[in-house]
Amino acid sequence: MDYLKAFLVGGGICLLAQLLIDHTKLTPARILVGFVVLGVILGGIGVYQPLVDFAGAGASVPLLGFGNTLARGVREAVEESGFLGIFTGGLKATAGGITVAITAGLLASLIFKPRDKA
Repeated sequence: MDYLKAFLVGGGICLLAQLLIDHTKLTPARILVGFVVLGVILGGIGVYQPLVDFAGAGASVPLLGFGNTLARGVREAVEESGFLGIFTGGLKATAGGITVAITAGLLASLIFKPRDKA
């Protein structure tokens, strides 16, 4: 049942993104940034965490989940460090994911030969 909930919620988020791509003039980059910002807002007001608790990876893996993790990291760092936590909390909470993304990009650039699309 957990897989079904994750699939439905994650698929719904992807469906929303695809609808935005198909039916608006928004670029994919703007949609991605919008999803991160929306995740920060929903995580900041405490609305997104119940969805993560319900759907697990279906809600935490998409970019909305990344924004939620940023908001949670800032909130926790502010409780620990005060005002300085605003600047350190987001990066501290997402450092693992950012490191994996950079490392994967580096490995892909070493393994595959880049070329023009034309």
